[in-house]
Amino acid sequence: MQGACGTLNSMAPECAVNKSRTPKRHDFIQEEVRMQGACGTLNKKGAFGMKIEVLGEVREYPQGITYEQIAEQYQEQYGGLIALVSADGKLRELFKHANKDCRLGFFTLRDAVGHKTYVRSATMLCLKAIYDTMGEKAAAMCRLEFAVGNGTYISTGGEIAATRSNAERIKARMDELRDMAMPFRKKSYPLDEAIELFRKKGMTGKTELFRYRRSSFVNVYEMDGYYDYYYGFMLPNAGYVKWYDLQAYDEGFMLVLPDQKNPTEVKPLTERRKLFETLKASARWGHEIGIETVGELNNQICSGSISDLILVQEAEQERKISEIAREIASRQGVKFIMIAGPSSSGKTSLSHRLSIQLRTLGMTPHPVALDNYFVNREDTPLDENGDYNFECLEAIDVKRFNDDMIRLLNGERVEIPEFNFKIGRREFNGNYMKLGREDVLVIEGIHGLNPRMSYALPEESKYKIYISALINLNVDAHNRIPTTDGRLLRRLVRDARTRGASAQRTIQMWPSVRRGEEEYIFPFQEEADVMFNSATIYELAALKQYAEPLLFHIEKDQPEYYEAKRLLKFLEYFLGISSEELPRNSICREFVGGSCFRV
Repeated sequence: MQGACGTLNSMAPECAVNKSRTPKRHDFIQEEVRMQGACGTLNKKGAFGMKIEVLGEVREYPQGITYEQIAEQYQEQYGGLIALVSADGKLRELFKHANKDCRLGFFTLRDAVGHKTYVRSATMLCLKAIYDTMGEKAAAMCRLEFAVGNGTYISTGGEIAATRSNAERIKARMDELRDMAMPFRKKSYPLDEAIELFRKKGMTGKTELFRYRRSSFVNVYEMDGYYDYYYGFMLPNAGYVKWYDLQAYDEGFMLVLPDQKNPTEVKPLTERRKLFETLKASARWGHEIGIETVGELNNQICSGSISDLILVQEAEQERKISEIAREIASRQGVKFIMIAGPSSSGKTSLSHRLSIQLRTLGMTPHPVALDNYFVNREDTPLDENGDYNFECLEAIDVKRFNDDMIRLLNGERVEIPEFNFKIGRREFNGNYMKLGREDVLVIEGIHGLNPRMSYALPEESKYKIYISALINLNVDAHNRIPTTDGRLLRRLVRDARTRGASAQRTIQMWPSVRRGEEEYIFPFQEEADVMFNSATIYELAALKQYAEPLLFHIEKDQPEYYEAKRLLKFLEYFLGISSEELPRNSICREFVGGSCFRV
């Protein structure tokens, strides 16, 4: 225990902080004396000791030690900064105290749950800096809108001028709070008190959200007089938030943070103006109909008018699809409509709905799935783990695709292959095609926007569409819903229904899917002629009934349990709705079932 006590003493200053002010040196000294006394008592009597196992090693610690202090002893054995701890399978924040024998595991910034904790903590640090430099009202009016690459866009509600000097002032205050290692403190409030607290602070999104909370208590975070609520865990203090940038952007600010793969590197903000404008337009539409947060959606459900909302949303999507069809028809020489997007973005449903609109304009569309041009299974490249890499471009017979398309463009009759996924081979089943004057091919697949996929086709013959489920709904103003969460829930439900895949398997494969998107899809999204947002404002309330039983099936001892638990907690915010209200051509039907299309 002497070694453990020695480490404990050196770490105590970071954890002993007066709740009303910045920590001073005498606070640290007093805490050292207190902990030395605790260790001394433990060494003499062996009382109040706990046995804690980490990485197969068992050590004794005094009761009440923080997980942060234990983590410090094992930090060098992990490849990244430790952000959270698992105590007997239950996630705990590092500032929590250990009070019984247990087995611990640690999560770093390279783990999904650790990276989310970093992003959340950096967000509160930024809002606290806005609170200090621009005032309480300015912080309350700020809204985390959406992510664009490695940046999160923060709108200001007109309370703060989006200038470089203001961005520098806010960032300078973030730096000061970081250097002081200002703590994130967590306190459980009775529900009524939490509602009143945030009502007084003008955070109406939180008060609406808490109206539908089933628990009698709410965990509120506080940083030196600034209060906020977050969906998820926090780091111990601002000293952990070392890597960030803040830039003036459009009418607000962009908080730029490291990605999970390189958690200690702030890369330059990648300009993705088309994506930004698409996301901004979606957020504006939510504002216009008065539904920007989950609380406002729940209000709509309770009022009994959700059917009207569904119809309005579906009409809005149909209007946009119609506009795309008219744009295609107005262009001379377009023969190949290339639709690309990440997993579960609704590519197949869009191809069908767009085809119907094209028919109303006198065109004759023919669907072609790039998946039919997969190379035979034995020729499929392998990834670093030795598994088949179906995401890479080399998994497609690019030459055969281009040869076939050029022949069609030249008026020849071509037999289009069909890929048999059961045996892993391409087959030719008499699917012949020849393009007439009004014929167009609607081609969908993840590589549709990659210039290498259609290298032989004249640019004027292609019309490129990027599709994704860009959710324009927030939990509240300071808790945005990542688009990846919406797509993961879509895929969980669809895979279980159409492939018999368990939620555990879908979550297990998701990181590989995401890596493929980052490498093969997102770099080409700005190549699109138009972007289409397939997310519906109501869909998470519809997916809830299907997703929850699948997620509850994941056992506590399985690695995917933590992600399942996070998603279940997230779905608790929503009131559910029946899918019976959904039109049969809704993109949401591609996932919950009952679509009039073959999807």
